[in-house]
Amino acid sequence: MFLNLFNYLNELKNDERGQGMVEYALIIALVAILLVGGLTALQGGIGATLTSITNTLTP
Repeated sequence: MFLNLFNYLNELKNDERGQGMVEYALIIALVAILLVGGLTALQGGIGATLTSITNTLTP
């Protein structure tokens, strides 16, 4: 029984199907985290700039 489990886990370890898709998913997740962090950090400055532009354009 344990030998069967060991063989199955060994086969899973050597299986590389789907590896590229997982790598792309990790890259997309990292980019999303960086975007959220960057936009959160810039939120105050962007808001102030847009408010200034709006105040300049409206009479």
